Amino acid sequence: MRFLTSGESHGPQLTIIIEGVPANVTLKAEDINKEMFKRQGGYGRGRRMQIEKDAVQIVSGVRNGYTLGSPITLIVTNDDFVHWKKIMGIAPISESEQENMKRTITKPRPGHADLVGGMKYNHRDLRNVLERSSARETAARVAVGAVSKLLLAQLGIQFYSRVVEIGGVKDQDLYDLETFKANVDKNDVRVIDENFAQQMRDKIDEAKQAGDSVGGIVQVAVEGVPVGIGSYVHYDRKLDGRIARGIVSINAFKGASFGEGFKAAEKPGSQIQDEILYDEAKGYTRGSNHLGGLEGGMSNGMPIIVNGVMKPIPTLYKPLNSVDINTKEAFKASVERSDSCAVPAASVVAENVVAFEIASALLEEFQSNHLEQLQQQVEERRQLNIEF
Repeated sequence: MRFLTSGESHGPQLTIIIEGVPANVTLKAEDINKEMFKRQGGYGRGRRMQIEKDAVQIVSGVRNGYTLGSPITLIVTNDDFVHWKKIMGIAPISESEQENMKRTITKPRPGHADLVGGMKYNHRDLRNVLERSSARETAARVAVGAVSKLLLAQLGIQFYSRVVEIGGVKDQDLYDLETFKANVDKNDVRVIDENFAQQMRDKIDEAKQAGDSVGGIVQVAVEGVPVGIGSYVHYDRKLDGRIARGIVSINAFKGASFGEGFKAAEKPGSQIQDEILYDEAKGYTRGSNHLGGLEGGMSNGMPIIVNGVMKPIPTLYKPLNSVDINTKEAFKASVERSDSCAVPAASVVAENVVAFEIASALLEEFQSNHLEQLQQQVEERRQLNIEF
């Protein structure tokens, strides 16, 4: 399973092509759009979310509500493009029109791809960089994840996400899965313990008033992944490695961990390794889940727990110092429309990114021309966990 996205932040649309989804999977646009809507929410979001009404249009790979096994194409229209037609047009323009182009950017923003991207691709107008490097692309990633989740739900695999920390205000690191599931989306900062919700909102408000931004930590929990997805044999097939790559590929994410994560460095091995137990009904299980459902690069049947660290958004309303690439003079960096905090929304993005990585690894593990074939093999693997 693989995908490709294209499109610019203020261009006409985002386009997503997904290849490798088995035939006969139930797939409707409204189910994808539920995830798209969740991405647009959360406390601290900026004005762009009020402009766009993200909704996918399925234009290939689905007939009468079921996948065909052929590539699936999704389109997300950028409603704001109507105000950017001249600036983001496709047709060639004259040199004088280029010189007088509005919203040309020559002052790179610290923390963004602007300067390095301009150097790499020889762009003198850094808008050519920021339009594609924008977090707008995460809308496409959520659409891919939503398709992955719909497939995996038909295999008994479910996903949940939450916020652990915003701006230094921290919820509990780990919860049992039932508590996690029961408290998803309970508030607009997506935190489980309501006692921290207002403190997080206050942190976001303080940053917004100061023209600043705050980051945080998000967590994704996955229930129902059969044992042995991934591999200990090859480095590039390790499931935790694939998931970590997916997490840090999200805009502004700077780290990934599993289960106890970096806290494992502080504890002795006896408090980190998960003891193996056996239950006649469930098969092999663990006495704890400090390792986050992964051993040796493979799923072990326990819930998979993924943590992601998001830095503060680098677009600030009190911009930092930068240098004009044309004059080399010091200036304050350009200001684009921005959020003061996107951590709640980022938890939704992370959930969908993890869904794609697990779906991709699972489809490599089993024959998957059609859903019925895949369901049979997944069930056989679950039975192996009892009979081995």
